[in-house]
Amino acid sequence: MQSIKEIILDSPVTAYTGSETTRAMIEEQIKERWGETEVKNFDPRHSARTFKSWLSLGYRVRKGEKALKSITYVDVKDSQGNVTSKKYKRPCFLFYYRQVEKITNKDNNE
Repeated sequence: MQSIKEIILDSPVTAYTGSETTRAMIEEQIKERWGETEVKNFDPRHSARTFKSWLSLGYRVRKGEKALKSITYVDVKDSQGNVTSKKYKRPCFLFYYRQVEKITNKDNNE
């Protein structure tokens, strides 16, 4: 059985596009919750994912866990579907690998 670290590193990368602002926002929240040393384990391309992304990897968010809050910018499209020069801000809620647990067959039978 693979560890969560192995699964995270072998899984497809997240939609993170390299924004330093986004990275800093998440790092600050990780530092507040788990301490400075945990920030070193943070890999924005693998260890912080959306609820749906964790489910697709066979993990679920533990009960009572609160999401890490981030933002993303979405392109505005015109009526023909062409991308305009405008963008709007959309909230994005992520869960860190310490907030999830493997879904087991026992969980599915309950």
